[in-house]
Amino acid sequence: MIIVSACLLGKNCKYSGGNNRAENVIKYLERKEYILVCPEQLGGLSTPRDPAEIITDGNKDGNDVLLKTAKVLSNKGVDVTSNFVKGAEETLKIAKRNKATKAILKAGSPSCGYKKIYDGTFLSNKIEGMGVTAAILNKENIELLDEDDI
Repeated sequence: MIIVSACLLGKNCKYSGGNNRAENVIKYLERKEYILVCPEQLGGLSTPRDPAEIITDGNKDGNDVLLKTAKVLSNKGVDVTSNFVKGAEETLKIAKRNKATKAILKAGSPSCGYKKIYDGTFLSNKIEGMGVTAAILNKENIELLDEDDI
């Protein structure tokens, strides 16, 4: 079973209200079993919503959010850390319940990015790091991919 970011399959759950439809992911998933997730929605955030980034001190990522040493803030300064953590935990529950061994996640997302994430300045700068959901899935040895890996 594969967990997939719903936005990659054309579901309008992106922060802007749109999606990140990726034809290569859709094609890859043909004849495979998968479950769509949107960690932000699972965490109780609406669509659309203000963009959010993990606020860093130069080296924080989703693992640090889980350890409560970093925060996820919206571009208006609203702390949405608890929503991101709840969404990650709910995604993990779904993954475990369905014995998922792989997750295809949205690159760069503060939830789903697993190679690079935005640096918390809201200036489109990226740093190495994982989003909150990617970090929790990675700790459970679920293979992580993004749309660029397919």
